[in-house]
Amino acid sequence: MNPSGLSLDQAPPISAPLRFFLTAPLFAILAAMLLAWNGPAIFTSRWNAPLLATTHLITLGFLGLVVFGALLQMLPVIAGTPTRHPKRVAAITHGLVTPGTLLLAAGLAFSNALFIKTAMLFLAAGLAYFTVIVMSNLNRALPGNITVITMRFAVLALGITAVLGLILASNHAWGWWLVLRMPVTNLHLTWGLIGWLGTLVTGVAFQVVPMFQLTPQYPESLREWLAILLFCLLALWSGSLIVNGGSPNATGVTANTLLVGGGGLFAVITLYLQAKRRRKLPDVTLSFWRFGMLSVLAASGLWLAGEFYPAFGGSDRFGPLLGIVLIAGFAMSVVNGMLYKIVPFLVWFHLQSLKLGMGNVPNMREILPEHCTRLQMWLHFVAVFLLIISALGAPLIFYLAAFAFGISNLWLWFNILSAYRLFRRLSRGKTKPVSNELASS
Repeated sequence: MNPSGLSLDQAPPISAPLRFFLTAPLFAILAAMLLAWNGPAIFTSRWNAPLLATTHLITLGFLGLVVFGALLQMLPVIAGTPTRHPKRVAAITHGLVTPGTLLLAAGLAFSNALFIKTAMLFLAAGLAYFTVIVMSNLNRALPGNITVITMRFAVLALGITAVLGLILASNHAWGWWLVLRMPVTNLHLTWGLIGWLGTLVTGVAFQVVPMFQLTPQYPESLREWLAILLFCLLALWSGSLIVNGGSPNATGVTANTLLVGGGGLFAVITLYLQAKRRRKLPDVTLSFWRFGMLSVLAASGLWLAGEFYPAFGGSDRFGPLLGIVLIAGFAMSVVNGMLYKIVPFLVWFHLQSLKLGMGNVPNMREILPEHCTRLQMWLHFVAVFLLIISALGAPLIFYLAAFAFGISNLWLWFNILSAYRLFRRLSRGKTKPVSNELASS
């Protein structure tokens, strides 16, 4: 990686993003424990309270925290606008979103209205604060940056997702009857997964896939129009759903079909570019991204089958299955893969800035050894496949799936912690040979 676009003055302290990265896997471990506690019945309906709690532990707790930490680190590079007072921004955001997510999950899992009301205060404050900070940074960026434009749409989608989520949470907290509860839930889920996370991944991919994976550039027309098109299609679908009282109509179905097609097109082009990469050596991040893109294609096929063949998608079990493919298969895979580039780069970059001397700064493959990350990757893939089989109606596999999912994320947490411990040892002047440091970590 070429760090020329990032100076020490621009970069936030390593503790700012890493507090998010070290906390995020713990939420996924809690999700695995909640799965095991409730048993296979959790997948019988997408409306199960424990399943809603598990989903938010992953989407808000794991995915949300990783993305927040990554944005703090990436804004100086991508937008050229470093966050002012990054340690304070990280502390406030992390200090609000973390307890808010825990309280929301506990409130949903145990039907505790007080927990949900308190969670709403924490999450509304934390998400609003972070959204304003990031949007102000993006507005200070130079015009014409495609990734910056895409990120603006993504942050706007995050705001819409948060508002819809607060409406739904208030329904649980105060017990008032939300007539359009199912359509609002669909809006909340779609704006979160496609509008926020999907748009953000596409925008970041335009820079990091060619840079990290040594692929050709994405087509210019795709970079210029994909985010705008996805956002407009989401808005059109949402408007048709609201105007039609929550029932799908021809406009909504068309917009949704094109939306799914846009996601599928991005996945196909990404896989094609990865096949054309200049460096053919195996790479964990590349494998994670490929698995994520294949999951997007699988989710697109599942949605189209459910939309146009009611016999296939009519079961309430279809919702959990689609959620597993999108959240665990796509989102967690891509985020997991990016962590294995971001974390070692941060450790290497900040150690370089300390000028420890020749031979005392390990390279990135030494910071996070390939065998550790690859074994965790395969365990994640196995966990996703087992979760899919469980959702299809194989209860005997369920506990093995929950166990594999939990161990995978525990391993991820340990990998990140090991890299951070190595940084702390070397930065404090304990500059024994790198090989000994790695062995002790």
